Amino acid sequence: MAMPIVTLVGRTNVGKSTLFNRLVGKKKSITEDVSGVTRDRVVDKVDWLGKKFSLVDTGGLDISNKEIMNQEIKSQVEKALIETDLILFVVDGKEGLSPYDSEIADVIRRYNKPIIIVVNKIDNNKIPDDIYDFYALGFDDLAIISAEQSKGLGDLLDKIIERINFDSFENIEDEIRIAIIGKPNAGKSSLL
Repeated sequence: MAMPIVTLVGRTNVGKSTLFNRLVGKKKSITEDVSGVTRDRVVDKVDWLGKKFSLVDTGGLDISNKEIMNQEIKSQVEKALIETDLILFVVDGKEGLSPYDSEIADVIRRYNKPIIIVVNKIDNNKIPDDIYDFYALGFDDLAIISAEQSKGLGDLLDKIIERINFDSFENIEDEIRIAIIGKPNAGKSSLL
C-alpha cells in the first residue's frame, strides 16, 4: 500500500534534520551547525495516531548559490517536491523572517502542494512578537515548534494528519513511475 509523502524544505541551518530525527524517532539524518551537511534526500516512516506517512529530509536551499554542489542539492529538493503530498516549510524563529525564506516560498508555491510553515527554534514558552511575520510568506497554516527540545511536535503531527487525505492512499498499490529528466531550465517542471 502506498503512503503519503511529507517533505521538509527550507534554507540551511533551520533545523530540518533535527526535526526529521525527532519525528522518525531515531538519528538517521546528520545534524551539524555547519551549512550543507544534508545533501541527498533522507527518507523514513512516521506513525502518528495510527496514520503512517513517509517523511523526507532535504538539503538546505540557497537559491542564489550557483556552485555545483548547491545545484545538486537543488535537484534533489526538486525531485522531492515533485513527489510530495505535503510540504513542511521550515523557518528559523530565532532569526525571524529572511529574504531567503521569501525566495524559497516563491519556488515551492509553484508546485501547488499544501504547505505548513514550521517555525522552529522557539525554545522557550514566550512566543516572539515577530513570529506572525511569517504569514507574509503567503501560507495560512503555521506551526510553532522547537525540534531540539521536542516542543510542539504533537501539534505539528496533528496538523500533518489533518492536511492529508489518507483515504486516497488506502487502495493504491505500488504504481509505475515515470521520470522526466534533463538539464537545468529545459522545461521539465513545465512539462510535468
